[in-house]
Amino acid sequence: MSLPLVIDYEHGISAIDAQFHRPKRAAIHLIVEKGAAALVDTGTSFSIPGVIASLEHKHIAVEDVAYVILTHIHLDHAGGASECMRLFPNAELVVHPRGASHMANPARLVAGAMGVYGEAEFKRVYGEIYPIDAARIIEAPDESRIDLNGRSLLFLDTPGHARHHNCIFDERSQSFFTGDTFGVSYREFDANGLEFVFPTTSPVQFDPAAAHASIDRIMRYQPRYAYLTHYSQIGNLAHHAQSLHELLDAHVEIAQRAKNAEDRQAVISKALREILLQRLTQQGCRLLLDAIDELLRSDIRLNTQGLIHWLDQPTERFKQL
Repeated sequence: MSLPLVIDYEHGISAIDAQFHRPKRAAIHLIVEKGAAALVDTGTSFSIPGVIASLEHKHIAVEDVAYVILTHIHLDHAGGASECMRLFPNAELVVHPRGASHMANPARLVAGAMGVYGEAEFKRVYGEIYPIDAARIIEAPDESRIDLNGRSLLFLDTPGHARHHNCIFDERSQSFFTGDTFGVSYREFDANGLEFVFPTTSPVQFDPAAAHASIDRIMRYQPRYAYLTHYSQIGNLAHHAQSLHELLDAHVEIAQRAKNAEDRQAVISKALREILLQRLTQQGCRLLLDAIDELLRSDIRLNTQGLIHWLDQPTERFKQL
Protein backbone atom coordinates (compact mmCIF):
# COMPACT_ATOMS: atom_id res chain seq x y z
CA MET A 1 0.00 0.00 0.00
CA SER A 2 1.32 3.45 -0.87
CA LEU A 3 1.55 5.99 1.90
CA PRO A 4 -1.28 8.46 2.28
CA LEU A 5 -0.46 12.12 2.73
CA VAL A 6 1.22 12.56 6.13
CA ILE A 7 1.97 15.95 7.67
CA ASP A 8 4.39 15.95 10.60
CA TYR A 9 4.12 18.72 13.19
CA GLU A 10 6.09 19.40 16.35
CA HIS A 11 5.58 17.56 19.67
CA GLY A 12 5.21 14.17 17.96
CA ILE A 13 1.93 15.06 16.25
CA SER A 14 1.17 13.97 12.69
CA ALA A 15 -1.88 14.12 10.44
CA ILE A 16 -2.50 10.99 8.37
CA ASP A 17 -4.92 11.56 5.52
CA ALA A 18 -8.02 9.38 5.95
CA GLN A 19 -8.54 9.28 2.15
CA PHE A 20 -12.22 10.04 2.74
CA HIS A 21 -13.80 11.02 -0.60
CA ARG A 22 -10.81 13.22 -1.52
CA PRO A 23 -7.34 14.09 -0.18
CA LYS A 24 -7.20 16.61 2.65
CA ARG A 25 -10.84 16.20 3.62
CA ALA A 26 -10.42 14.19 6.85
CA ALA A 27 -7.35 13.69 9.03
CA ILE A 28 -6.45 10.97 11.50
CA HIS A 29 -4.12 12.46 14.07
CA LEU A 30 -1.22 10.47 15.46
CA ILE A 31 0.41 11.42 18.76
CA VAL A 32 3.70 9.71 19.65
CA GLU A 33 5.27 10.03 23.09
CA LYS A 34 8.50 8.14 23.84
CA GLY A 35 7.52 5.23 21.63
CA ALA A 36 3.87 5.00 22.67
CA ALA A 37 1.22 6.07 20.15
CA ALA A 38 -2.36 7.28 20.17
CA LEU A 39 -4.70 7.91 17.29
CA VAL A 40 -7.34 10.65 17.42
CA ASP A 41 -10.25 9.69 15.14
CA THR A 42 -10.00 6.85 12.65
CA GLY A 43 -11.64 7.77 9.37
CA THR A 44 -13.45 4.74 7.91
CA SER A 45 -12.41 1.12 7.74
CA PHE A 46 -10.92 1.94 4.32
CA SER A 47 -8.60 4.48 6.00
CA ILE A 48 -6.84 1.93 8.21
CA PRO A 49 -4.47 0.33 5.64
CA GLY A 50 -3.02 3.82 5.15
CA VAL A 51 -2.63 4.20 8.92
CA ILE A 52 -0.79 0.87 9.11
CA ALA A 53 1.50 1.89 6.23
CA SER A 54 2.21 5.22 7.95
CA LEU A 55 3.03 3.52 11.24
CA GLU A 56 5.37 1.11 9.48
CA HIS A 57 7.07 4.02 7.72
CA LYS A 58 7.61 5.64 11.13
CA HIS A 59 8.83 2.34 12.64
CA ILE A 60 5.94 2.24 15.11
CA ALA A 61 4.75 -1.29 15.88
CA VAL A 62 1.03 -2.02 16.04
CA GLU A 63 1.66 -3.26 19.58
CA ASP A 64 2.78 0.26 20.57
CA VAL A 65 -0.58 1.88 19.81
CA ALA A 66 -1.91 2.43 23.32
CA TYR A 67 -5.11 4.35 22.58
CA VAL A 68 -7.61 4.89 19.81
CA ILE A 69 -9.43 8.11 20.74
CA LEU A 70 -12.70 9.19 19.18
CA THR A 71 -13.76 12.82 19.36
CA HIS A 72 -17.28 11.60 18.55
CA ILE A 73 -18.94 8.65 16.84
CA HIS A 74 -19.99 10.09 13.47
CA LEU A 75 -18.71 7.54 11.00
CA ASP A 76 -16.22 9.76 9.16
CA HIS A 77 -14.49 9.99 12.57
CA ALA A 78 -15.23 6.58 14.08
CA GLY A 79 -16.03 4.22 11.21
CA GLY A 80 -12.55 2.66 11.35
CA ALA A 81 -12.55 2.10 15.12
CA SER A 82 -13.40 -1.60 15.05
CA GLU A 83 -10.74 -2.29 12.42
CA CYS A 84 -8.21 -0.39 14.55
CA MET A 85 -9.08 -2.46 17.60
CA ARG A 86 -8.73 -5.65 15.57
CA LEU A 87 -5.26 -4.67 14.38
CA PHE A 88 -3.86 -2.96 17.49
CA PRO A 89 -3.80 -5.69 20.14
CA ASN A 90 -2.84 -3.50 23.09
CA ALA A 91 -5.01 -0.48 22.29
CA GLU A 92 -7.91 0.77 24.34
CA LEU A 93 -10.73 2.75 22.75
CA VAL A 94 -11.44 6.10 24.45
CA VAL A 95 -14.84 7.64 23.75
CA HIS A 96 -17.45 9.98 25.21
CA PRO A 97 -19.81 8.15 27.61
CA ARG A 98 -22.75 8.79 25.27
CA GLY A 99 -20.92 7.00 22.46
CA ALA A 100 -19.47 4.01 24.29
CA SER A 101 -22.49 1.70 23.99
CA HIS A 102 -22.67 2.35 20.23
CA MET A 103 -19.08 1.17 19.85
CA ALA A 104 -19.75 -2.01 21.82
CA ASN A 105 -22.95 -2.61 19.86
CA PRO A 106 -22.98 -0.58 16.65
CA ALA A 107 -26.24 -2.01 15.30
CA ARG A 108 -28.28 1.19 15.83
CA LEU A 109 -25.45 3.38 14.51
CA VAL A 110 -25.14 1.28 11.37
CA ALA A 111 -28.91 1.01 10.87
CA GLY A 112 -29.31 4.79 11.14
CA ALA A 113 -26.58 5.42 8.59
CA MET A 114 -27.93 2.75 6.24
CA GLY A 115 -31.32 4.43 6.49
CA VAL A 116 -29.74 7.61 5.15
CA TYR A 117 -27.40 6.15 2.53
CA GLY A 118 -28.87 2.75 1.68
CA GLU A 119 -26.97 -0.48 2.34
CA ALA A 120 -24.91 -0.54 -0.84
CA GLU A 121 -23.75 3.09 -0.56
CA PHE A 122 -23.08 2.68 3.17
CA LYS A 123 -20.78 -0.29 2.54
CA ARG A 124 -19.08 1.50 -0.34
CA VAL A 125 -18.28 4.55 1.82
CA TYR A 126 -17.79 3.03 5.28
CA GLY A 127 -17.16 -0.69 4.82
CA GLU A 128 -17.82 -3.09 7.69
CA ILE A 129 -18.26 -1.99 11.29
CA TYR A 130 -18.02 -4.59 14.03
CA PRO A 131 -18.73 -4.62 17.78
CA ILE A 132 -15.80 -3.73 20.04
CA ASP A 133 -15.17 -5.66 23.25
CA ALA A 134 -16.60 -3.49 26.04
CA ALA A 135 -13.65 -4.47 28.24
CA ARG A 136 -11.39 -2.51 25.88
CA ILE A 137 -13.51 0.66 25.91
CA ILE A 138 -12.71 3.55 28.25
CA GLU A 139 -15.46 6.09 28.79
CA ALA A 140 -14.02 9.62 29.01
CA PRO A 141 -16.41 11.91 30.91
CA ASP A 142 -15.86 15.65 31.24
CA GLU A 143 -12.44 16.62 32.65
CA SER A 144 -11.14 13.05 32.70
CA ARG A 145 -7.56 12.34 31.68
CA ILE A 146 -5.53 9.57 30.14
CA ASP A 147 -1.77 9.18 30.33
CA LEU A 148 0.22 8.51 27.16
CA ASN A 149 3.61 7.50 28.48
CA GLY A 150 3.70 10.51 30.82
CA ARG A 151 1.86 12.86 28.45
CA SER A 152 -1.46 14.06 29.87
CA LEU A 153 -4.50 14.25 27.59
CA LEU A 154 -7.52 16.07 29.07
CA PHE A 155 -11.04 15.38 27.79
CA LEU A 156 -13.67 18.12 27.71
CA ASP A 157 -17.33 17.50 27.01
CA THR A 158 -17.99 19.88 24.08
CA PRO A 159 -21.49 19.51 22.64
CA GLY A 160 -22.96 21.66 19.90
CA HIS A 161 -22.09 19.55 16.87
CA ALA A 162 -23.03 16.35 18.70
CA ARG A 163 -23.97 15.45 22.27
CA HIS A 164 -21.36 12.68 22.26
CA HIS A 165 -18.41 14.99 21.47
CA ASN A 166 -15.17 15.42 23.37
CA CYS A 167 -12.32 17.77 22.58
CA ILE A 168 -8.89 16.69 23.82
CA PHE A 169 -6.39 19.14 25.30
CA ASP A 170 -2.79 18.00 24.89
CA GLU A 171 -0.75 19.65 27.61
CA ARG A 172 2.57 18.92 25.86
CA SER A 173 1.69 20.95 22.78
CA GLN A 174 -0.81 23.26 24.49
CA SER A 175 -3.22 22.41 21.68
CA PHE A 176 -6.66 20.89 21.20
CA PHE A 177 -7.84 18.06 19.03
CA THR A 178 -11.28 19.41 18.24
CA GLY A 179 -13.05 16.93 15.95
CA ASP A 180 -15.87 19.08 14.55
CA THR A 181 -16.45 21.41 17.53
CA PHE A 182 -14.09 24.12 16.23
CA GLY A 183 -15.41 23.91 12.70
CA VAL A 184 -14.03 22.85 9.35
CA SER A 185 -10.97 24.37 7.62
CA TYR A 186 -9.79 23.07 4.28
CA ARG A 187 -6.21 23.93 3.47
CA GLU A 188 -7.11 24.86 -0.11
CA PHE A 189 -8.83 27.98 1.28
CA ASP A 190 -5.74 29.31 3.09
CA ALA A 191 -4.96 32.83 1.86
CA ASN A 192 -2.66 35.62 2.98
CA GLY A 193 -1.32 33.58 5.88
CA LEU A 194 -4.78 32.95 7.33
CA GLU A 195 -6.96 29.86 7.40
CA PHE A 196 -10.69 29.93 6.61
CA VAL A 197 -12.89 28.22 9.21
CA PHE A 198 -16.63 27.65 9.16
CA PRO A 199 -19.00 25.72 11.45
CA THR A 200 -20.52 22.32 10.85
CA THR A 201 -24.22 22.13 11.71
CA SER A 202 -24.81 18.66 10.30
CA PRO A 203 -27.64 16.46 11.61
CA VAL A 204 -28.97 15.41 13.98
CA GLN A 205 -27.79 17.05 17.21
CA PHE A 206 -26.87 20.62 16.25
CA ASP A 207 -27.33 22.91 19.26
CA PRO A 208 -26.22 26.51 18.66
CA ALA A 209 -26.16 27.56 22.32
CA ALA A 210 -23.98 24.58 23.19
CA ALA A 211 -21.76 25.21 20.16
CA HIS A 212 -21.07 28.78 21.27
CA ALA A 213 -20.33 27.62 24.83
CA SER A 214 -17.95 24.89 23.64
CA ILE A 215 -15.93 27.33 21.52
CA ASP A 216 -15.62 29.67 24.51
CA ARG A 217 -14.58 26.78 26.74
CA ILE A 218 -11.82 25.76 24.36
CA MET A 219 -10.51 29.32 24.16
CA ARG A 220 -10.29 29.63 27.96
CA TYR A 221 -7.28 27.30 27.75
CA GLN A 222 -5.53 29.76 25.42
CA PRO A 223 -4.45 26.97 23.04
CA ARG A 224 -1.66 27.49 20.52
CA TYR A 225 -3.26 25.37 17.81
CA ALA A 226 -6.37 23.40 17.06
CA TYR A 227 -6.14 20.10 15.20
CA LEU A 228 -9.39 19.71 13.26
CA THR A 229 -10.42 16.42 11.73
CA HIS A 230 -11.34 18.50 8.62
CA TYR A 231 -8.43 19.45 8.11
CA SER A 232 -5.69 19.39 10.71
CA GLN A 233 -3.63 22.20 12.24
CA ILE A 234 -4.86 25.79 12.37
CA GLY A 235 -3.53 28.76 14.33
CA ASN A 236 -4.94 32.28 14.71
CA LEU A 237 -7.47 30.81 17.12
CA ALA A 238 -8.78 34.03 18.67
CA HIS A 239 -9.66 35.27 15.17
CA HIS A 240 -11.29 31.97 14.24
CA ALA A 241 -13.30 31.73 17.47
CA GLN A 242 -14.83 35.13 16.76
CA SER A 243 -15.53 34.16 13.16
CA LEU A 244 -17.15 30.88 14.23
CA HIS A 245 -19.42 32.74 16.65
CA GLU A 246 -20.47 35.11 13.87
CA LEU A 247 -21.04 32.33 11.35
CA LEU A 248 -23.00 30.22 13.84
CA ASP A 249 -25.31 33.18 14.43
CA ALA A 250 -25.58 33.70 10.68
CA HIS A 251 -26.43 30.02 10.08
CA VAL A 252 -29.17 30.16 12.70
CA GLU A 253 -30.56 33.41 11.30
CA ILE A 254 -30.64 31.92 7.79
CA ALA A 255 -32.53 28.89 9.09
CA GLN A 256 -35.02 30.99 11.04
CA ARG A 257 -35.76 33.20 8.03
CA ALA A 258 -36.41 30.10 5.92
CA LYS A 259 -38.54 28.30 8.49
CA ASN A 260 -41.79 28.73 6.55
CA ALA A 261 -40.31 28.81 3.06
CA GLU A 262 -41.85 26.46 0.51
CA ASP A 263 -38.46 24.92 -0.34
CA ARG A 264 -36.42 25.38 2.82
CA GLN A 265 -33.56 23.22 1.60
CA ALA A 266 -32.95 25.30 -1.52
CA VAL A 267 -33.37 28.61 0.31
CA ILE A 268 -31.02 27.68 3.15
CA SER A 269 -28.40 26.12 0.86
CA LYS A 270 -28.33 29.21 -1.36
CA ALA A 271 -27.94 31.56 1.61
CA LEU A 272 -25.19 29.44 3.19
CA ARG A 273 -23.27 29.40 -0.09
CA GLU A 274 -23.59 33.17 -0.40
CA ILE A 275 -22.30 33.94 3.10
CA LEU A 276 -19.37 31.54 2.80
CA LEU A 277 -18.44 32.93 -0.62
CA GLN A 278 -18.62 36.45 0.81
CA ARG A 279 -16.30 35.52 3.67
CA LEU A 280 -13.86 33.76 1.35
CA THR A 281 -13.74 36.78 -0.95
CA GLN A 282 -13.10 39.11 1.98
CA GLN A 283 -10.19 36.89 3.04
CA GLY A 284 -8.64 36.99 -0.42
CA CYS A 285 -9.34 33.46 -1.62
CA ARG A 286 -8.20 33.18 -5.23
CA LEU A 287 -9.73 29.84 -6.15
CA LEU A 288 -12.06 29.73 -9.12
CA LEU A 289 -15.75 29.59 -8.26
CA ASP A 290 -16.12 26.02 -9.57
CA ALA A 291 -13.31 24.86 -7.29
CA ILE A 292 -14.87 26.62 -4.28
CA ASP A 293 -18.26 25.08 -5.00
CA GLU A 294 -16.70 21.63 -5.30
CA LEU A 295 -15.01 21.99 -1.91
CA LEU A 296 -18.10 23.38 -0.16
CA ARG A 297 -20.87 21.33 -1.77
CA SER A 298 -21.00 18.45 0.69
CA ASP A 299 -20.68 20.65 3.78
CA ILE A 300 -23.42 23.01 2.62
CA ARG A 301 -25.71 20.04 2.01
CA LEU A 302 -25.02 18.57 5.46
CA ASN A 303 -25.25 21.95 7.21
CA THR A 304 -28.58 22.57 5.50
CA GLN A 305 -29.92 19.19 6.60
CA GLY A 306 -28.79 19.84 10.17
CA LEU A 307 -30.38 23.28 10.29
CA ILE A 308 -33.69 21.91 8.98
CA HIS A 309 -33.63 19.16 11.60
CA TRP A 310 -32.91 21.77 14.29
CA LEU A 311 -35.79 23.95 13.07
CA ASP A 312 -38.18 21.04 13.35
CA GLN A 313 -37.29 20.09 16.91
CA PRO A 314 -39.86 21.02 19.61
CA THR A 315 -37.35 22.94 21.71
CA GLU A 316 -37.22 26.45 23.12
CA ARG A 317 -34.32 27.18 20.78
CA PHE A 318 -35.06 30.89 20.41
CA LYS A 319 -34.61 31.41 24.15
CA GLN A 320 -31.25 29.65 23.96
CA LEU A 321 -29.66 32.07 21.50
